[in-house]
Formats: sequence, structure tokens, C-alpha cells
Amino acid sequence: MKKDSKIRILVADDHYVVRMGVTAIINNEPDMEVVAEAANGAQAVELFQQQQPDLVLLDSRMPVKCGVEAARDIHALRNTARILMLTAFDGDEDIHKAIAAGAQGYVLKSATGIQLVPALRAVAAGKEWIPEEVASRLAKRKEYEALTPRELEVLHELAKGLANKQIADVMNISQYTAKGYLKNILTKLRVADRTEAVTVAIQRGLIHL
Repeated sequence: MKKDSKIRILVADDHYVVRMGVTAIINNEPDMEVVAEAANGAQAVELFQQQQPDLVLLDSRMPVKCGVEAARDIHALRNTARILMLTAFDGDEDIHKAIAAGAQGYVLKSATGIQLVPALRAVAAGKEWIPEEVASRLAKRKEYEALTPRELEVLHELAKGLANKQIADVMNISQYTAKGYLKNILTKLRVADRTEAVTVAIQRGLIHL
């Protein structure tokens, strides 16, 4: 990108009002311009290929393909792609997945007015943008033992309100095995019961309702 050129940005958010608001903020900056808008993750990947923007601003939760999946696909298309996640979700697992998918920055929608513009400039310039509250969430993630894929499956069924026998039937396992998974989940999430396990899992971004 030339010094005298504008930062070309692709904005992807499934909420029209949010997308319009963000676009207005960006286009009001003399050194930035929105070159394309996407309403879902799949469209974001397609428009990235067509427009080749300097930076992609992605919402983490979108239909068809979520922001993390879109970030992964965009990064696969061009490993130097600059990606900034803009989201309302601050769970440590949400943040970890986004960064692992190739995002160089993570901004919460609650802080848009204060942090969005400098975050866009920083990421476009090749820097990382991880606000203090986001960094602290990531640091806390290291304190927890990771759940296995099967334990996450059980957790999803717990969130539906299923009892051990029902979970066993759905997953085609024994009640004893289901109970063992539940015990591991409670231990790893550091909670006392099923309800607390689901609450903490949602807060951390391990599962989404």
C-alpha cells in the first residue's frame, strides 16, 4: 500500500445497522475507504477475492460461514491478509479461535467508538491490536485445562437440558461413560454442577446457544 493511498477495507457484518454505522465511521476518515460490504462470512471470502482489500473487518458471528471460518479461508487465500475481528463476544475461547484463524486484532463492539479507527490503522500497518481486556481474557484461558472434542459434545447436549441417559442415547455411549465425561467437564471448568458448567461454557465461548 502506497503512503498516499487510502486503506481499502472490506466490512463484513450480518447486522445492516451495525454495518452501516461502521462503514460511516471508516469513510469519514481521510485515509480510509470501504470498498465492499458483506452480510455473511461466505460473501466476505468471495468479496475478498474480488476486491483484494488491504484489510478485512469481520464480525465473529455471521450466517452461512462465521467470522472465524471466513478468517481462516481468507488467510488461506493470502497468508499476508490483514484481519481485524469486531465482535460483541469476549469469551477467551472466542478470542483464541479468531487469532488462531489468522486475525491480527480483536475489538469489542462496546469499544467501537474509542478503539476501532486506531485498531484499523494498526492492523493495516502490520501490527497487532489486542486491547488489555482481550489480552487478560487470553491469559486466563491458559489457566484452564482444554476440553476434548467428546467433552464438548456432551457440553452441547447439557446446554439443551438433557439428562445423562438422554445424552448417552444421543451420543450412543453408556450412561457410565456419559457420567465420566460430565465429571471431567465439571473438573476442567472448575464448577460444581451442570447448570454452572453451561453458564461458564457460554461465558468463555466454548459453546453458543
